[in-house]
This record gives sequence, C-alpha cells and structure tokens, in this order.
Amino acid sequence: MKDQQIKDFLDSKVEEYNRVSFIKDDPICVPHLFKKKQDIEIAGLFASIFAWGNRTIIINKSKELMRRMDNEPYTFIMHHSDNELKNLLGFKHRTFNDTDLLYFVHFLHHHYTNHASLETAFTRGMSKGEETIENGLKGFYEYFFSLEDAPLRTHKHIASPAKNSTCKRLSMYLRWMIRSDKKEVDFGIWKKISPAQLVCPMDVHVARVAKRFGLLQRPSIDWQTALELTAYLRTLDKADPVKYDFALFALGVVEKFT
Repeated sequence: MKDQQIKDFLDSKVEEYNRVSFIKDDPICVPHLFKKKQDIEIAGLFASIFAWGNRTIIINKSKELMRRMDNEPYTFIMHHSDNELKNLLGFKHRTFNDTDLLYFVHFLHHHYTNHASLETAFTRGMSKGEETIENGLKGFYEYFFSLEDAPLRTHKHIASPAKNSTCKRLSMYLRWMIRSDKKEVDFGIWKKISPAQLVCPMDVHVARVAKRFGLLQRPSIDWQTALELTAYLRTLDKADPVKYDFALFALGVVEKFT
C-alpha cells in the first residue's frame, strides 16, 4: 500500500473513531466526568496510569478511585484530612496499590500547592523548539520522584524515555490534555505544548498494526519505536501526527486488524 493510500485509509479511521461515541468505552470517559480543569487533569492522570489490561476494568477501577475521593479529586487532594485519607486504604489495581496511591496524592498536593495546572510538571524539562515531548517526560519522572520518601516500588508506575520505555500511558495522557479539535474527545486544555510535539502511544496492538502497514523497521517495541512511528505519522500530518492513534488503536483493539 502506497503512502497516499495509507494516509487515506488511516484518515478514514480517524474520522470513524475520533467522535463522542468513542468516549464511553475508553478510559478517557473518566476525566470526561468532570468540568474543572484540575479535576480533569487528576482523573485523566489516574485513568491513564491504570490503563493496561481490560478497558472495562480500567474504567471501573478509575471510577472507584474517584468515588473514594468524593468525586471531587482536586478538592480531596488539596484539603483532605488524615481521616479522609483512610478512604484510600485498600485500593488496588493490578500492581498499583495504596502505597503508590498515597504517594501520588502527596505529589499532587505538593504540585498544586505551587502551580495551578499539572501542565507545568511536564514543561519543566523542556526547552523552546524541541521536536518532541521526550525531555518533558524525562523531567516529569525526575520531578515526580524528587520528594522525600518516594517509595521505590512506585517507580514502576511512571515511565521515562531515559529507560527506553514506550511511555504509552503518559503519551496517551498527554494526547488527552493537549490535542485540540472540534470532535470533543481530547480536551486540549494545555497550551504550552504543541500537538505537533506529541509522541504516538505505543503498545503491542499499535505496533502490530503499524508493522502490518510497513511503518516500522525496529523489531523491538520501545521508546525509539514510538519515535520511529511518530516520525512517519508526521509525514501524514505534521501539525497533528498523534490523531492517528485513534486509527491504529481501534484497528488493533476494536477491529482486531491483522
């Protein structure tokens, strides 16, 4: 299939899946429960961090956490009492447990005490004119674990390009927060990072579809593979390459494209 044929096909799939009907069955439905910017940021962060495995379970566990925070995550993060913090004990999703959760709450409280938005946690590592979000992700990892007594076990829940991780979940989170169009799926509430700098969320499903189209040469699935795919997608749409995540993800997970 030639490049123009690939573009036309993927564009048609983006049009098919980048619509409001996509939201209800995807973890992005969790931040869509909220209107306040900080609530969207916090709910989106947890939903993306939990996003491995069955999507229904991911959504249910994310909603459970929001209920434990009285469905006001920002208010809970900033004003909880020690007694209210006990509401989080016993929470678990796969390998993420209440030890990890309490540190996340600690970090978010620290950050929002000094900043109005979580966006600055990702821009702190970036310089003007960088091609991708790579240094933003590296900076976020370093900042997230800069607080005293950060549990060693929690490190596995925040990925970094420095470890050659695909950073799939954080890349997805950044797509949610940064991409802006009229389809009302992604939020577009962060403005300091351009959609052109985003990196396509990379997992085994996206990699399989990309390889089927001949878009990847690397045999492994890692950060460099995500950059390789994004570089190709940038030839299809320089300003918004990661819109094709809708197509590649849906082809792999929903349509079981092989």
